[in-house]
Amino acid sequence: MAKSSIKIRAKIKKGACEVKALMKHPMETGQRKNKKTGKKIPAHFIQEVNCTHNGQSVLAAEWGGAISTNPYLSFIFDGAKKGESVTISWLDNQGGKDSMTAKIK
Repeated sequence: MAKSSIKIRAKIKKGACEVKALMKHPMETGQRKNKKTGKKIPAHFIQEVNCTHNGQSVLAAEWGGAISTNPYLSFIFDGAKKGESVTISWLDNQGGKDSMTAKIK
């Protein structure tokens, strides 16, 4: 992918790192039908989301088709410092993947 599908911000707040991420993805369940053809739209959704900080996993999630289009994720973890970085990555059920790194402010 030339342009990342992830927008991420990380900020130290009250001694913990707050991470906010917006992922651009269609998140199709496989249950909807195309209005013109009547055929089902194939399932296309993010299955795995991971976040690392200093090589350590701070979040691992398994998602399914019930997550909304362009999902937003927010979480907090301890042990981070300003200037360090966090990386979020995802993998979908069709083999697509993306990742983005942000410096903690």
